[in-house]
Amino acid sequence: MVEPRSDGLEDPPLLVAEGLGKDYGRLTACKDVSFVLYPGEVLAVVGESGSGKSTLLQLLSAQLTPSAGRVSYRMRDGMLRDLAALGEAERRFLFRTDWGYVHQDPAQGLRMAVSAGANVGERLMAVGWNHYGRIRDTASSWLQRVEIDTARIDDAPRTYSGGMRQRLQIARNLVTEPRLVLMDEPTGGLDVSVQARLLDLMRNLVNELGLAAVVVTHDLAVARLLSHRVMVMKDGRVIETGLTDQVLDDPREPYTQLLVSSILPV
Repeated sequence: MVEPRSDGLEDPPLLVAEGLGKDYGRLTACKDVSFVLYPGEVLAVVGESGSGKSTLLQLLSAQLTPSAGRVSYRMRDGMLRDLAALGEAERRFLFRTDWGYVHQDPAQGLRMAVSAGANVGERLMAVGWNHYGRIRDTASSWLQRVEIDTARIDDAPRTYSGGMRQRLQIARNLVTEPRLVLMDEPTGGLDVSVQARLLDLMRNLVNELGLAAVVVTHDLAVARLLSHRVMVMKDGRVIETGLTDQVLDDPREPYTQLLVSSILPV
């Protein structure tokens, strides 16, 4: 059964997960996960460490092959395609065009030895841009949007602070205006003041660009600020899902109640 949009609109789903699972021998990292994501919606996946959140994100992005179930994505031609049936070249093309992936550690999503401008420009060149002046101007504009001084456009990310690196990674991912962004603990490892600034920036960009996003986080404040819906995971399974305010303000499951009251370690 396809869930309705949280905002009541009738767009077809962008991403559909059906009975998704991943086993490593006798260890089950993810089991029987099903949900839909619509254009412009943000879904937060929350739970304690080891609950299966990051495994799910890797399955959704086709970085892992599911042991069970499937993930389908609506291509720009309107067809819903099983990601497992796509060729490697087709998946790479999606990562260059339709998808963004924001890592917790920005070093995994950036080329640390080249300039900030080159990091943003590289993504534009991957989708066919070839005019140096236009690429540089666009990269400079995006640095401004993520609150990085454009005077640092030629500096390498290794010279940036952690918060600046994360903002640069966001610029690199969003410059091609993807339809879907996957975020793995995007504020993890940052101090509280930097987290607040980054969250505000992310919320504004997601709303402005109308992005669909799946945000994996252990921080319920991130889920509340960014997402329309929340999915709670425990031991690889989804135990509760619903509108963000509904789940966080009136959780049904005892585990979710413990998470909300910050009793469980995360």
